[in-house]
Amino acid sequence: MKNGNTVYIGLGSNLENPIAQIKQAFSALNALPTTHLLKHSSLYRSKPLGPPNQPDYINAVAVLKSELPPLILLNEMQIIENKQGRIRSGQRWGPRTLDLDMLLYSDKLSQDPQLILPHPGLYERAFVLHPLHEIVPNLVLPNGQTLSHLVQHCSARELRIVNGEC
Repeated sequence: MKNGNTVYIGLGSNLENPIAQIKQAFSALNALPTTHLLKHSSLYRSKPLGPPNQPDYINAVAVLKSELPPLILLNEMQIIENKQGRIRSGQRWGPRTLDLDMLLYSDKLSQDPQLILPHPGLYERAFVLHPLHEIVPNLVLPNGQTLSHLVQHCSARELRIVNGEC
């Protein structure tokens, strides 16, 4: 697919076999109409951001080429989450089978209540920055910052690559 937008997706799971959930999500993203999974990061284990007493997360970042408009793609991502057992309990950062976050959609900026781009957590979350840096180390973000600069200032000590799993 020559045409299309480059889209970066953050994936996370900490319920019901998180490694399998992430792998299944890679396949589901690749199966979306006019969308192709270009590559993905290794899988990373991280401590939960939200409430204590929940399992560690498995995180990754995927790069897609997609002709779907941003809000249509977001809707398709939510359908994938629901098919994989995501229950929206209203608890922020609580445990979940699958969380798909659109991090970047080409160089698009959006403050739409449904979709803020770039994703607001992109600039400080190690479980997003380090996997993203693994697959696109020279990325320049829409605000002009380099991903390399952000990674240098974001500790990875809470992250562990899950060996041999992907």
